[in-house]
Amino acid sequence: MSKKEQFVAAIDIGTTKIVAIVGKKNENGKIEILGLSKAPSTGVKRGVVQNIEETVLAIQKTVEDVQKISGIMFSEVFVGIAGQHIKSMKNRGYIIRENYEDEIRKEEVFRLIDDMYKIHIEIGEEIIHVLPQNFIVDNEAGVKNPIGMCGKRLEANFHIVIGQVAAAKNIEKCIRKANLNVKDMILEPLASSDAVLTEDEKEAGVVLVDIGGGTTDVAVYYDNIIRHTAVIPFGGNVVTKDIKEGCAILQRHAEQLKIQYGSALGDIAPEDKVVSIPGISGREPKEISFKSLAYIIQSRMEEIIDAVNFEIQNSGYADKLAAGVVITGGGAMLKHLPQLMKFKTAMDVRIGFPNEHLSGTARNEINQPMYATSVGLIMRGFEFLDTYKKNFDASEKSEYIAPKKIQTPPVQEVKAEAAEITEQEEEDVNDSYNEDKIPTIEKIKGYFSRMFEVEDQPIK
Repeated sequence: MSKKEQFVAAIDIGTTKIVAIVGKKNENGKIEILGLSKAPSTGVKRGVVQNIEETVLAIQKTVEDVQKISGIMFSEVFVGIAGQHIKSMKNRGYIIRENYEDEIRKEEVFRLIDDMYKIHIEIGEEIIHVLPQNFIVDNEAGVKNPIGMCGKRLEANFHIVIGQVAAAKNIEKCIRKANLNVKDMILEPLASSDAVLTEDEKEAGVVLVDIGGGTTDVAVYYDNIIRHTAVIPFGGNVVTKDIKEGCAILQRHAEQLKIQYGSALGDIAPEDKVVSIPGISGREPKEISFKSLAYIIQSRMEEIIDAVNFEIQNSGYADKLAAGVVITGGGAMLKHLPQLMKFKTAMDVRIGFPNEHLSGTARNEINQPMYATSVGLIMRGFEFLDTYKKNFDASEKSEYIAPKKIQTPPVQEVKAEAAEITEQEEEDVNDSYNEDKIPTIEKIKGYFSRMFEVEDQPIK
């Protein structure tokens, strides 16, 4: 008798769109996406939920659509968290083992990790991830997987990812108002990395640049561990805003121009081509040259790339990144962006598509940079279930039994600090990349679940 299929559902709450996605793992270990639905995101700014009601409506719409498309009903979801409020710290912990002649077990490593959740952090913050970087067993340092080794003292260096309670609670509130439960919150740069980077790239050294609508995430990998990440407070939306103001046109026309005719290299844009934009409320149409449009886009993209370059240098691994740069997210589709990035960083550049781990009929439709985080959330969801041996409440419509409603105390709606950005402050951020305002974060060093994929095998 075949084992019951395991399904996973996830929601990516972004600045420009909200995506609901459901998938399963096939017999080859590849992810098969059974349904995907997206809706415009109007209640989120720079990755932080501002308007709960608008966000809930968008979540409900996408969830209903994806359940109809896939025929899979679910009451739990994995959800991504990101934004400027994310920061990190380093810490070290250890345990003294009683039976040091016995092999180290997975449970002992989990106990060491759980201890890190008890460390002191600032009021209004909470620990989102505890990520072991390496282990020390007695005097043996640099151990990646201690399971199966023997020793008296088990020690580890950790990278601890911290976020605002307010931001996390508002995401939870949105999910719960949509009649769902949060199975786990996953840091979005980790999810995007899983979806588009290969293991060889992570080992050789690579920079992931995820260009979203509100922010750009940078993650530096070397030797299969995340060495540095940062959040840059620009994304595709500021490019659109520049076009809108530079050409004196409407927001929707600026976005359309950027997608259809935009280029990141002004020098190679044709001088003799123009595009006609309808006039506002019956006024005369406006003609905009391709070259002018490209120079507006290039100036803002150079600013973003300069900030990425700063983070690469700041990581301390600039000379070890043999695999160069991988750009993903919706902003990665801008024409000639890889060429501009290569010129500015002097590194090899490719666009990251989430096709590495996908299979099935929907593969081509899903294989776009804008869905990298969504696919990564599904992958992380399966890793979470495998690591903790938990079940996920999802099944085909004919077999689905809705869980009983559990009365939970209401969560106080709190305004996240990052959401309280005045127009003037936003202008200041757009004018210059100020590392004092936006924390330069060195964070997220590895994810422990991968270390334990071979828990039942002896360490070689």
